[in-house]
Amino acid sequence: MRQGRWRSRLMLWMTLGAIGMVSAYSAIFLVLMDREDRPYDWIDAVYWTITTMSTLGYGDITFASSAGRLFSMLVLASGILLILVLLPFLFVQFIVRPWMEQLERARAPRSVPEHLRGHLILVGFDAVTQTLIARAKRARTPAVVLVEDPAEASRLHDEGYQAMVGPLDSPATYRKAGVERAVMVVSTQADTTNTNVAFTVRQVNKSAKIAVTADKDASVDVLELAGADHVFQLSSSLGRELANRAVGTRGHAHVVGSIGHTLIAEAAVRGTPLVGLTLDQVTHHLKCPARILAIMQRGRLRPMGPDSRIDERAVLIVAGSRSELDTFNDQFQSPEGVESPVLILGGGRVGRAVAGALRDSRVPTTIVEKVPGRAPAGYTVVEGDASEIEILNAAELSAASAVVITTHDDDFNVYLTLYCRRLRPDLQIVARATSERNVATLYRAGADSVLSYATIGATALWNELGRAHRVVIAEGNELFSVPRPRSLGGAALRDEKIHDATGCHIVAAIDSHGTLHVETAGIPTEDLTHVVLLGDRHAERAFRNTYAKGR
Repeated sequence: MRQGRWRSRLMLWMTLGAIGMVSAYSAIFLVLMDREDRPYDWIDAVYWTITTMSTLGYGDITFASSAGRLFSMLVLASGILLILVLLPFLFVQFIVRPWMEQLERARAPRSVPEHLRGHLILVGFDAVTQTLIARAKRARTPAVVLVEDPAEASRLHDEGYQAMVGPLDSPATYRKAGVERAVMVVSTQADTTNTNVAFTVRQVNKSAKIAVTADKDASVDVLELAGADHVFQLSSSLGRELANRAVGTRGHAHVVGSIGHTLIAEAAVRGTPLVGLTLDQVTHHLKCPARILAIMQRGRLRPMGPDSRIDERAVLIVAGSRSELDTFNDQFQSPEGVESPVLILGGGRVGRAVAGALRDSRVPTTIVEKVPGRAPAGYTVVEGDASEIEILNAAELSAASAVVITTHDDDFNVYLTLYCRRLRPDLQIVARATSERNVATLYRAGADSVLSYATIGATALWNELGRAHRVVIAEGNELFSVPRPRSLGGAALRDEKIHDATGCHIVAAIDSHGTLHVETAGIPTEDLTHVVLLGDRHAERAFRNTYAKGR
């Protein structure tokens, strides 16, 4: 619509300009001819102007004076400019471009194939849905993106996504998207749009599973009333996950998720008796059945051999029941605990969520926020730019046990991470990433743990499907389960050949009762229905292509 109005306005001004130019040239023609004592009327003047500008130049009317001939050259030059520049421009704008746009609109699908079943319907395209699509693709689950703009649908189609065009508030759109055959409808748009989407989908299909996101607390009840089955406040979820990484220091095993009936926790070993021990020594010292699944350091997996030594920067990934993790904490947690405030750089929605989660864990916090009055009341707040050393000193960076960097600007987060690491080499730094490409940069800058809005959102939405529950350990590394491939019969857990071939670590197995097994000698027993893997998306894709092609 805007493009059409712009073209109409342009055409009007071009027409008025052409009429004005012909009128002006005709008037000058009459004046110059009067000076040569050769009177002509307006019809002759317009006739001469048009034939001269169009370069036809019949030659039946010509000037005898030098001034007239100079004027003729001016009119001829402006006519050539019109023919070579303006007319092609008008041809492209009013004929070629509308035709191409019509082709684009015709190319964008208005429905999905009738045979498509078990697919995800994603309303809109953003960082969360993009990550969710990649996850669905690795699990061989089709995903359809609904957009209202045909040009955007064509662009997504060219990039390899399955897109469909239709009004997001029309029941017909969701019927054509096969909502009755879909496994779930996901909408990550604004709260008002999500409300309309949930209400419309529920009108079409009473049993459809609907998951939406919410920015405001007040929107949760409204979205549920509209028909949403699951409402996620991703800023709060990301804040809690970032807080978990900041609290999980000094040997405290802090829960970050679950696989089956088993809790998954992480514990940074800095300041604990675990520093300097080998994995075999730690295992023999454990007074509970809690199992160590992996050793991480700055987002990367460390070797897991019996002689693997645990250094001060290591983070243990521990599995067990609630009571087993409590026993682990009693045995290994530093008696000092988290004795100092956690410094939160950024008082936006994510920063406020981090502060709230830490308050629930009875951890003192200090928020650094540049915008006055943005940080919530009741917290210790230092107003100012976190990139200034005076502000960090006022926030007592030197006494902080950890720093959580929560701004939405990745460049600024890299800057703050590098700055804090140089000021405090021993500091625990947890950083937020917006773009996946900046995760590795944040780790190189010195972050101990990195999490992104997109990964947390996509994981929460994916887990609602009830397929291959996932736990984000660090950005780029996740725990996830897959059905036990028959081709792995006889293989052992932590088989180095499997890791060398795929990049995935097989860290546990799950039996039919949902119990996690870590110490089992192998995978072949019939009671073990799934294996638990730890790796990034490339390793997961390689494992599925190598061992689970038929699934």
